[in-house]
Amino acid sequence: MTTGNLTEAVLEFPDNRLLIELCGEYDRNLTDIEARTGVQILRRGNQLTVHGDPEAQADATEVLRSLYDRLEQGREVGQSDIDREFRMGEDQGPAGQMEMPVGEKVEIKTRKKLIEPRTDAQKVYVKSLFDNELAFGIGPAGTGKTYLAVAVGVNMLITGAVDKIILSRPAVEAGEKLGYLPGDMKDKVDPYMQPLYDALNDFVPGKQLAKMMEDKVIEIAPLAFMRGRTLSNAFVVLDEAQNATSMQMKMFLTRLGEGSRMVITGDRTQIDLPRGMPSGLADAERLLDRIPEISFNYFTSKDVVRHPLVAAIIEAYEKDAEKG
Repeated sequence: MTTGNLTEAVLEFPDNRLLIELCGEYDRNLTDIEARTGVQILRRGNQLTVHGDPEAQADATEVLRSLYDRLEQGREVGQSDIDREFRMGEDQGPAGQMEMPVGEKVEIKTRKKLIEPRTDAQKVYVKSLFDNELAFGIGPAGTGKTYLAVAVGVNMLITGAVDKIILSRPAVEAGEKLGYLPGDMKDKVDPYMQPLYDALNDFVPGKQLAKMMEDKVIEIAPLAFMRGRTLSNAFVVLDEAQNATSMQMKMFLTRLGEGSRMVITGDRTQIDLPRGMPSGLADAERLLDRIPEISFNYFTSKDVVRHPLVAAIIEAYEKDAEKG
């Protein structure tokens, strides 16, 4: 239906329970979509009427249909999902990165739940983790680099593709400051490793995780502890790799053993190394990007799946950096 320059679309949803979830508590999701597009959305029974400018109305109806499809698949819909739907049409990564059709389904099965990459760049990244022995995930915080890598590691462990998971991070203050912390070495380094524990707890039940860690089937250790080891039949993740020195990065990469997979994640904008000390992540990009067996995957603020404000904050800093 058309009125002047405005159009009206009537969408019918057969499952009233899912429609309630689509609308959100106190119609919060509809209010969010209205604010983003400038349309008006009215609910009558199992129908939603979208009224507004033709282009905005088309955008809103497409988002509503996509979110309802998600609910039909048994998935939840939250603010981050609405934000993702509005960003789906935008460029998902730097030129040259492999593309994947938006509709292609990618899932990761873990002990506790099914994980679904939410953006095209995340789908490509997950596929590369399964397809390549060595892969990099580079981009800002909140883009799922580490979370998805740990999920893939758990999947490979429970399917028998690897025998163990090893998760590591540089403890950038592993010198004098760390020494002042109370407790033994584990107590001192655990605060640096906490994000890795958090990810594992999302995928493996508590008692199973404790047993796996006790049996060294899952290990979490500072990067410095990797020296001298050959990591065979393992899924190995180096997180926060921008804080590894060039020598540490070379040491880590050369630990790759038979039957292993290795993932390196990092954010080039959050280097905490002393001034003048080059980042091992930057060196690895420069030296290894022409080796076809190594996958480099890049994320931008468009791939942030935390609170939408996080994406806006990152975009503001990216624009400021471009000016400089």
